[in-house]
Amino acid sequence: MRVGSLLRFRWTAFANSKARQQYVPQHKPVLEDDIKRLEDFLLSKPNVLVLTGAGISTESGIPDYRSEGVGLYARTNHKPIQHMEFVKSSAVRKRYWARNFVGWPSFSATQPNATHHALARFEREQRVQAVVTQNVDRLHTKAGSKLVVEVHGSGYVVKCLSCEYRIDRHEFQSILSSLNPAFQDAPDMIRPDGDVEIPAEYIDNFRIPECPDCGGDLKPEIVFFGDSVPRARLDEIAALVYNSDGLLVLGSSLLVFSGYRVVLQTKDLKLPVAIVNIGDTRADHLADIKISAKCGDVLPKLFDYRSAKSVS
Repeated sequence: MRVGSLLRFRWTAFANSKARQQYVPQHKPVLEDDIKRLEDFLLSKPNVLVLTGAGISTESGIPDYRSEGVGLYARTNHKPIQHMEFVKSSAVRKRYWARNFVGWPSFSATQPNATHHALARFEREQRVQAVVTQNVDRLHTKAGSKLVVEVHGSGYVVKCLSCEYRIDRHEFQSILSSLNPAFQDAPDMIRPDGDVEIPAEYIDNFRIPECPDCGGDLKPEIVFFGDSVPRARLDEIAALVYNSDGLLVLGSSLLVFSGYRVVLQTKDLKLPVAIVNIGDTRADHLADIKISAKCGDVLPKLFDYRSAKSVS
């Protein structure tokens, strides 16, 4: 590789890294003693259940909602979609799918980071039982984790609200693209802060296909705000908690009850809870171990820690 090409390559890699870090809140360096404490916790509890939140995906370039200064609430006027609004209003559905259509290529191209890969390795090494995630980004699966329960569903599947029809989101993107040729300039609608800004006339004219089986409305297989997590999924998570010997929470403030519930179930069984998160969480008072740090500074160093120390 020539010098000029090498410099461009390094600058591109640096720029991409900076872009991924723009959604990570300010944080302090992790302490070596904290890494050791968490490693000892996992060594003594080889059947730990892992609960992950939006904080582990910020390092991949997906913003969370609440982080001070960098979350979606702080950077944009974007608010999460409400379930009943989506169900009742065709205008809301048009606006949602238009934004989703524009943002999908970038969202679906997002890659797992070191935390996702570390958890996949821990599963292979039988250090953790399973991952329960509040995220809809499929990054755990992309990283190689096999046993993943998606509390809030996935953005990679589209389903009918009236029947059992389902379609892969990539295939649905192709259908939307064919129905909306005016959106050829869609990439230009993504703002520098990652939000999507679509002219009103585009949204008004955006076309959404009906369910081919029953003519019903289609939505992503995501539990929107105001909707309920399916009972079967809650039962599956409860069984994982019951069969675990502890819980490790990563990158979640636990303000959403679907995550906090898992902590409460764990403590009801008198099992230990460890939390790694930048900033406070709703369950800090219940944690046996709380580490205020970036997950990417902690998880990849576990079980490599002692060998690294001996080498140094």
